[in-house]
Amino acid sequence: MTRGTTRWLALLPALWLATVSAAQDARAPEELVEQTANELANRVERDRAQLTADQQALFALVDEVLLPVFDTQYAGRQVLGRHGRKATPEQRNEFIDAFYYFLLRSYAESVLKFRKDQVRVLPASAKQYRNQQRTAVRTQMKLDDGSTLAVDYSLRNTDAGWRIFDVRIEGVSYVQTYRSQFDAEISSRGLDAVIARLKTAEPEKQPGANPAGTAEPSPGE
Repeated sequence: MTRGTTRWLALLPALWLATVSAAQDARAPEELVEQTANELANRVERDRAQLTADQQALFALVDEVLLPVFDTQYAGRQVLGRHGRKATPEQRNEFIDAFYYFLLRSYAESVLKFRKDQVRVLPASAKQYRNQQRTAVRTQMKLDDGSTLAVDYSLRNTDAGWRIFDVRIEGVSYVQTYRSQFDAEISSRGLDAVIARLKTAEPEKQPGANPAGTAEPSPGE
């Protein structure tokens, strides 16, 4: 897997911003991240042919495995930033849905490249648990060239248990990256126009599709 593809694969779950309910989850943060990664890898390995041929089955896998472990409403408010405070509840929900389906169309196929041996969850330090409301799970993702990429998952303690709300890849927060991107666009065009664009926009090009075979930069670069 190339550096560009791995960046987007790590980003993918962090920004699935759809409404989802979950039962109480007693798992520790590291356990939640590791078990989710293992389940995703096992399902992809088992059903790769079907998932490759059937896009709706791939979308359903993302919904089933990834969505329940994310604090989607909180992440959505973080992406909207100050514009979320001014928006109506209907606008906020419409933005979250439109953004989710845009990301789903753009990056779901990156899941097909995921392998269990790519991810290593690093041991937690005592400092990480001083705050009982927020923490980070540090992981390393192995690239095709043998190098590793630092991927940190930010979690908050909710009524449903620990939930992910952001991913930092080599220190770059994707919630902050998209918040900056949408802040400028919403300021100039308005929230309704951005929602309409997301509903009709062509999927973004995946890094793995780069014909030159080189890794593409992340949105924050």
